[in-house]
Amino acid sequence: MLLPSLLTVLLTQAPLTTTAERSNWLRTGRYAEVESLCRDFPKSFPGKVRCETFGTTPEGRPMLALVASADGTFTSAANAKKGRPVVLFQGGIHAGEIDGKDAGFWLLRDLLSGKTLPGVLGQVTAVFVPVFNIDGHERFGPNNRPNQVGPEEMGWRVTAQNYNLNRDYVKADAPEMVALLTYLHAWNPVFYIDLHVTDGAKFEHDVSLTIEPLRGGPQPLRTLGKKLEETLISELQTQGHLPVTFYPSFIKDDDPASGFAEGVAPPRFAQNYWAANGRFGMLVETHSWRPYAHRVKTTRDVLEDSLRFVASNGAAMQAAVKSVDTATEAGQVREVTLAYKHTDKNHPIDFRGYAYTFEPSPISNQKVVRYDDTKPQVWKVPLFDEVVPDFTVPLPKAGYVIPAAHAAWVEAKLRAHGVRFQRLDKELPATDVGAFRATEAKFSPQSYEGHQNLTVKGEWKSEKQTLTAGSLYVPVAQPGVTLIAHLLEPNGPDSLLSWGFFNTHFEQKEYIEEYVLEPYARELLAKDATVKAAWEARLKDPAFAADPRARLRFFYERHPTYDARFNLYPVFRLDTAPTGLRPVR
Repeated sequence: MLLPSLLTVLLTQAPLTTTAERSNWLRTGRYAEVESLCRDFPKSFPGKVRCETFGTTPEGRPMLALVASADGTFTSAANAKKGRPVVLFQGGIHAGEIDGKDAGFWLLRDLLSGKTLPGVLGQVTAVFVPVFNIDGHERFGPNNRPNQVGPEEMGWRVTAQNYNLNRDYVKADAPEMVALLTYLHAWNPVFYIDLHVTDGAKFEHDVSLTIEPLRGGPQPLRTLGKKLEETLISELQTQGHLPVTFYPSFIKDDDPASGFAEGVAPPRFAQNYWAANGRFGMLVETHSWRPYAHRVKTTRDVLEDSLRFVASNGAAMQAAVKSVDTATEAGQVREVTLAYKHTDKNHPIDFRGYAYTFEPSPISNQKVVRYDDTKPQVWKVPLFDEVVPDFTVPLPKAGYVIPAAHAAWVEAKLRAHGVRFQRLDKELPATDVGAFRATEAKFSPQSYEGHQNLTVKGEWKSEKQTLTAGSLYVPVAQPGVTLIAHLLEPNGPDSLLSWGFFNTHFEQKEYIEEYVLEPYARELLAKDATVKAAWEARLKDPAFAADPRARLRFFYERHPTYDARFNLYPVFRLDTAPTGLRPVR
């Protein structure tokens, strides 16, 4: 590895240098520099790289990407014909964590000039999104990341509309996310890399890699995911880094002794979103307490090692992806896991931290941890590394139907996610469906990412429903079926229901006055022995017996005016594909 001073001199003399390089890694450039470099790269390397605009932010800025290919294969369609693996890497989804932007430009320049990995761009097409959260990037300031060592100024975590893009992959609220998802599915990279800087405690480890599918997902992908992880960790260690394979957040906040846990995050996050599509995703987190120069070099090394791996293993990765797609296309996948958990099984690991003490705080009136970064210390802490399925659902034999009333907005989501669907061109009365009716619905007390989340209890049961003309039919026999289940299974952690898109269906709109319900209840008890027996059984529950509203509701649910659609989830499961379908373009 070159000495930092010599390395800096060489970089600042090279063409297409960034503000970060010219300032000896003290500063990072504004987005105007990204726009300028995106124009200048193709001029310096004609026929090898192309600057693309794939969207526009709410504040009117162009969303840019650089596509690098040794033979000028610059479109997703042309690349697909050649069967070449694609690696797409992005910086600045959290725009204060901007290592990926400067590392990506540095690496791309050396790739195109042949100084680094000569010949790799003939084996792999590299797609680089320098900044995803562009409007947040331009909310520039010196105090945006107070626990981060450089650069002097950086962008903001969220977008101009205050969305956290790395919670938005499934719900796709932000226009930036819709643009990125469309671009991502068009290029269909075999490997998608999301570049971050972590927060948290002080320790010596400088980067964490979280790769999926590895702990969950189809076995052919998990096997290669493990190989990818082992290879990258080994190469990073050889390069002088201290990588870990889990997100370095303590089990208990501010308590290093509590240790760490591996897990599988929901698909609201980048790496697991792409894994839910049956491809490889990786979250890269450099450590915020390392200087900016070190973090950028670490990010560059991760990217370089990743491209080297795909150049050598891309055919195997593509074959594994194809085998999974083929199985889902054939309808061979009958269930999917939507949530995982770690067990209590753990083993001690040596983790390189610093000496620390707990001291009482006069500010918070609690004990706070104090690190002494002049005293490196090896912590012997537990790693909870056994990850098991926590919530698995069977898939419908045919697919899902979204009624016409919700078809327009759901269609926009499906298109962004690259999900195939068809439209019913005529009404289908009294159709056998699986319907989910909630027996309990609980709204979150406050909003999260602009949504009042909803959790429900209930189950799918067979019943007859009219499927209205214009409804959408989503077959499960297609790639990305795990993502489809995440979207449409009501109890999934990132389902459209969980995010609150269907809340109105779980709000009671009609009612009946008590003076009408009271005589009806007496009459019903007198003439219907089954209802009377059910009533007497419910009265044995002290909570029910003491709740006047629950007692009245018992009879309201049996009144002829009761709303049969209240608490009915407006998505149905089908075991047979409906008739009268037409393709949607």
